[in-house]
Amino acid sequence: MNAIICSGYIFILYLSNLQLVAVADDVSYVPTENIVLSCGSNTSQFVQYDDGRNWKGDIVSPYVPSDADTNSLTVRSPNTLESIPEVPYMTARIFHSKFTYTFNVTPGPKFIRLHFYPASYINLNISNAFLSVSAANFTLLHNFSASLNADYYNLAYFMKEFIVHVSGSVLQLTFSPSYNASHAFAFVNGIEVVSMPLNLYTTGGDGVPPTLVGHKKFVDIYNDTAMENLYRLNVGGEQIPPKYDTGMFRSWDSDDVYIFGSNIDTRPFNMSMLVLYSDNAPPYSAPADVYRTSRSMAAFDNELINLNYNMTWFFPVDSGFLYLVRLHFCEIFPGITKVNQLVFTVFLNNQTAEEDFDVIYWGGEPGVAVYRDYVVMVPHVNEGKQDLWLDLHPYKDSKPMYYTAFLNGVEIFKLSNFGDKSLAGLNPSKSFLSGSDEKASHVAHFNKSSNKLKFVLIGCGLLAVVLPLLLCLLLIRLKVINLRRVVSLCGLTVHTPNRIEKAKQWSLCTQFSMREIKLATNDFHEDLLIGTGGFGSVYKGSFTDGATYVAVKRANPVSEQGISEFEAEILLLSQLRHHNLVSLLGYCNEDGEMILVYDFMANGSLHDHLHLRQRDGSPLDWIQRLEICMGIARGLHYLHTGTKDRIIHRDIKTTNILLDHNWVPKISDFGLSKAGFPSFVTTNVKGSIGYLDPECYESLKLTEKSDIYSLGVVLLEVLTARPAVSVSEDNEHINLAEWTVWCLENGNVEEIVDPNLKENINKECFELYLEVAMKCLAERGVERPSIGEVLESLVLAMHLQINGNHNAALQGDSDLTPGVEFSEIMTPIGR
Repeated sequence: MNAIICSGYIFILYLSNLQLVAVADDVSYVPTENIVLSCGSNTSQFVQYDDGRNWKGDIVSPYVPSDADTNSLTVRSPNTLESIPEVPYMTARIFHSKFTYTFNVTPGPKFIRLHFYPASYINLNISNAFLSVSAANFTLLHNFSASLNADYYNLAYFMKEFIVHVSGSVLQLTFSPSYNASHAFAFVNGIEVVSMPLNLYTTGGDGVPPTLVGHKKFVDIYNDTAMENLYRLNVGGEQIPPKYDTGMFRSWDSDDVYIFGSNIDTRPFNMSMLVLYSDNAPPYSAPADVYRTSRSMAAFDNELINLNYNMTWFFPVDSGFLYLVRLHFCEIFPGITKVNQLVFTVFLNNQTAEEDFDVIYWGGEPGVAVYRDYVVMVPHVNEGKQDLWLDLHPYKDSKPMYYTAFLNGVEIFKLSNFGDKSLAGLNPSKSFLSGSDEKASHVAHFNKSSNKLKFVLIGCGLLAVVLPLLLCLLLIRLKVINLRRVVSLCGLTVHTPNRIEKAKQWSLCTQFSMREIKLATNDFHEDLLIGTGGFGSVYKGSFTDGATYVAVKRANPVSEQGISEFEAEILLLSQLRHHNLVSLLGYCNEDGEMILVYDFMANGSLHDHLHLRQRDGSPLDWIQRLEICMGIARGLHYLHTGTKDRIIHRDIKTTNILLDHNWVPKISDFGLSKAGFPSFVTTNVKGSIGYLDPECYESLKLTEKSDIYSLGVVLLEVLTARPAVSVSEDNEHINLAEWTVWCLENGNVEEIVDPNLKENINKECFELYLEVAMKCLAERGVERPSIGEVLESLVLAMHLQINGNHNAALQGDSDLTPGVEFSEIMTPIGR
């Protein structure tokens, strides 16, 4: 009772002191120190795309010691991949002994960001690079292998971010090899030192210290605690580059690769919505765009179905540390304005962090930025790393209006140990790099729990004999069942636990028996045939009597192309996991068959909706089309930059863009894809007519810009609703790219727009969209934008569409004559 009175008193004080402030998006924190060094460089370079700062070479900086030339080396990277930023990753400083940077700073907390690109510098074996880093009496890294960590996270380059408190006026940052062998060395590519507000991460969103999950006590985070940021995610939104942060140059990533299961959706958003901040969540807490986008549970006609599921994310972390988890919320749904309309439970690592969280209760009104902090203990395990699980589940006891949950943003920090002031964890082991059974057992464990729960609820008389045994098992594991009812909608719930094979990276790949496949497809009944292609035939199937559907892709046994594509798809998709890539659930190679099993895409292909118009008879609206294009770009961005071995798809086209039940686009058909090569690879020409990169066709050199060309054709298809290649009345083949250029050169701008869209496209949005599409079709690959630049342009186009003056939508008499940027782009003949 006293605890209830106390918590109520705290909340009354919280509301009485809450002052809401509406601020413009450009209001931000101005750091006292904003030092950015390109290590191993002697020049200053301005980084425009995602950073917006002038990086100085450390050779000419005052921060290196006077004997820098004698105890360190400066080198250039041996690799010049287009996907790797020039600054700061193309130069490095190599250390064979202790080396200290000295920064004169003001007292207070600082961000320290270290950039690494593990490569074989000047014939040094990168596997010998084990380094230790210390700052302000804290051990940030010890025996750290950038190479092993890059392999584990499947990245070519990465950044480590730390927060330390500087008590004096000098910050010393010391690097050293972790052992004294002659071949040992340390290295770094870039360093940032950026000031931050005093109490940004040391007090919770309600002004009091965070609680330790699973224990009823506060955890005070003082200046003698250092932090390492592991994850900072814009949930449900795009990646927010450092220059669009609130002045501290933090990078907010997409949450796509951390989602577990498919019962998850993005909420409707309004990028022009005014976000209200408060004293407890100041404007610098997170960018307004973080609070404008979110994910929620999938929409059902009956939301009570959501009570059977969790909305789940997973995050690999080091064992044996405390972690600060900050969750960002902002209630933007128009129908939710009062307390107890939407309430949900927050679980962290299967423990209740917040039983009945109500965003309106804590914010006071809609549109108010709110964050909540929790501290989680991750115990020691032998492997060194394990997953930290975040689950949200609808809370039903208060009988709210809506049974769902949502989340806007996540930040996760490792806290230094109290004794040795260390943040250093173990390097990933090689066994971890080859795969882990953890997520497989996670699914199997909770699916068994869920199935038990269903049997108990049915109360079937046939179970009377075994009911006592089931009840005993249920009671033993009731706590776990209540904490995590994870039931995947993607088809993985149907297998027995011993059939789930070892995971590769983040994916689960199951080997099905031919008997299971035939049962799922009614022995490949022709009524279930939903498509055919070069690989073979695709059937709609179900392992759960229609409760969940899958797509079963059966290879043509006489197709040599099918064999190679079968192997390529398993090899690639078993290692990839992204919200905008089709999920490979499993395969079957019995009886001479080659069968792949995927998530079923309820809305078919993008090609169907653009050209066939047979689904519901209604065309996609412009907002839907923009969202689909952004999703395609996000998937390609992950393939080109989000994996250690960059991947070129080679067959981007509208028939290979599938749409799930929520209209989320998924890139499919990876049979022609290439992975793990330098800046280009000589190859045979493969792909689809109308989408082929002319430069690749002529030179036989494949680069990621070949995908950019194909994406440009897709963007034109989306705008025009015309196929990549069509046949005229006199049987001439009309190339869409050529036809578009002809229309622009002759001033027939309106002709290139689908008539169903002309009343709905904002003029500025149209011009930017068309500009990026035409740039993608430039004759030379070097003149085409990167996928990151394409994605940024599409996001801006969406903002222009949403925020623009809808009265100025595209009209028949609109003056959309292209400017000089279009006339400078030459589009070759597609092949």
